[in-house]
Amino acid sequence: MNPPPEASASRSAPLWATLVATFFGAGRLKPGPGTWGSLATIIVWALASSRIPAVSRTWATIIAAGAVTVIGIPAATRVARSSGLKDPQFVVIDEVAGQLVTLIAVPLAWKTFLAGLILFRVFDILKPFPIRRLEGLPEGTGIVVDDLGAGLYALAIMHLLLHFGLLTR
Repeated sequence: MNPPPEASASRSAPLWATLVATFFGAGRLKPGPGTWGSLATIIVWALASSRIPAVSRTWATIIAAGAVTVIGIPAATRVARSSGLKDPQFVVIDEVAGQLVTLIAVPLAWKTFLAGLILFRVFDILKPFPIRRLEGLPEGTGIVVDDLGAGLYALAIMHLLLHFGLLTR
């Protein structure tokens, strides 16, 4: 049984949770830790995915987003509990998951990475319906899942832009 959040707030989060939740410290950068988390994700993904065969990249991105989500939810929960904050700004593993969703089946090019960054951050900040409601989910689930929603919105717009050739010129 887990102790209530207020009882565990006085303890620090485990190192693994802090490293994961802050995406190895990217969440500590200012200003705008969420944007830094998204930018770090794009850089890491650009380097990693360039070594993955093109035919496998879509599934690799989906698997990466899923793995980040599965690991990120408990990490975000532990760090939020220890900080005493519902959704600490320095927790950016949610941006990592959402940014990866935005990049599913997207060509590796600076235009698509820039468009993906902008689209994801806009949807993450504005939180159109029903994304804002997802924040109400408990603890790390609410922290991460709303960003997955923003990633899905950004993914849809990204693929419309690609379909109409607006990012390939």
